Amino acid sequence: MRQQPEQQAPPVQRLRIRYAKRGRLRFTSHRDFSRAFERALVRVRLPMAYSSGFNPHPRISYAGAAPTGAASEAEYVEIGLAEIVEPAAVHEALAEALPDGLDVLEVVESAGGSLADRLEASSWLIDLVTPYDETSGAVAAFLGADEVLVERMTKKGMREFDCRGAVVSLEAEPADPAGSGSRLRLLLRHSVPAVRPDDVIMGLTSVGGLKVGPEFGGLPLLTRLAQGPFDEATATIGDPLR
Repeated sequence: MRQQPEQQAPPVQRLRIRYAKRGRLRFTSHRDFSRAFERALVRVRLPMAYSSGFNPHPRISYAGAAPTGAASEAEYVEIGLAEIVEPAAVHEALAEALPDGLDVLEVVESAGGSLADRLEASSWLIDLVTPYDETSGAVAAFLGADEVLVERMTKKGMREFDCRGAVVSLEAEPADPAGSGSRLRLLLRHSVPAVRPDDVIMGLTSVGGLKVGPEFGGLPLLTRLAQGPFDEATATIGDPLR
């Protein structure tokens, strides 16, 4: 009979970490970040808890990662430790070990429950080279539609879905006075299938004629500002670490 693997002890402490992707590091994929993060954990010698089985791995849970190319001020990961460690000490150690642009913003002890389940909505800034008048017209057409169908390639092939229903609010405004483009402020409810900011941009193109892309002067720049529990009454996002 095959020998059974050693069973690992459960974590004695769970820490939740908020970090940012900034500058050129916005172009890191989730896989790139996970490699950098796991190397940083080894470098600072945190007493990680490990899973059981024939191939134990450190207890790390990623939640709600932003797409490649998007900057973010609200990325989250949870780690399980085999010893009690001060969150402030973990914050300082990881901040030193991670490259500039992957910036640790907060480390707290887990309050229990699922971190992923607390990420119910997210807010975004989308910077465009498109003039404000054109962007605001596309937004009006999008918001006036009951349904906006878009397509995206998935693991199961091309899939069509509605991107309008997940949009809680969408506003256009002129870009910084020094610029000539426009900016979108987007509040998205997390749904199934998940609707991403680039899906909304595709919807703005299909129903509002929004012109975006290299042929029109440049790609949209996405920045996630927040994600967390969603208050339906006030249409606001709370702090998932509290």
